[in-house]
Amino acid sequence: MELIKNKILQYSHVNEADLNELVAHCKLQELKKGDFLFKEGELVDHFYYVQKGILLFYRLIDGVEKVIEFFLEDEFTTDLFSYTRNQPTVCSAKALEDVEVLMIHKDFLESHYDKSMDMQRFGRQLTLDEFMKAMVRSSNKDILSNEERYLRLMDRRHDLSQRVPQYMIASYLGLTPVGLSKIRKRLSKH
Repeated sequence: MELIKNKILQYSHVNEADLNELVAHCKLQELKKGDFLFKEGELVDHFYYVQKGILLFYRLIDGVEKVIEFFLEDEFTTDLFSYTRNQPTVCSAKALEDVEVLMIHKDFLESHYDKSMDMQRFGRQLTLDEFMKAMVRSSNKDILSNEERYLRLMDRRHDLSQRVPQYMIASYLGLTPVGLSKIRKRLSKH
């Protein structure tokens, strides 16, 4: 529980009492490799903290998994659209390894935002961070070359290539596996 406390404090100061209450309301969910955290069409009403493992967020388009994002240890995540709009999610979240997530229900968070400025600030920063990640992902696809996107991904998440199949990394980058292979080959010559 110390890991999630430290992560929360990276977003904003939260007093000890609020921090302990928030952590006490976290529910541990363990997923085996291949299990779903949620599926397309479900309502997402939790924020999740990845304590162990990797979650894959993806959309099924014409029967093909299109990777949206990978979430690794010490990261918060949710489907922000479903969470904020109370509408069914259009993506699925699946465990790529055995995963442990701590779940924080929306009702608990919302009630505590009203009680505590510290919690309100944390919630605002957490939601803003999720939104900004999505914006950066989207804009990077428009302004960076395939090679630049790959290099940024490997720089940010250097162990991803050892833990995730290459075809999933290719999908995340909007490439074919062959296209990614060419980039990797070209970079290995430098």
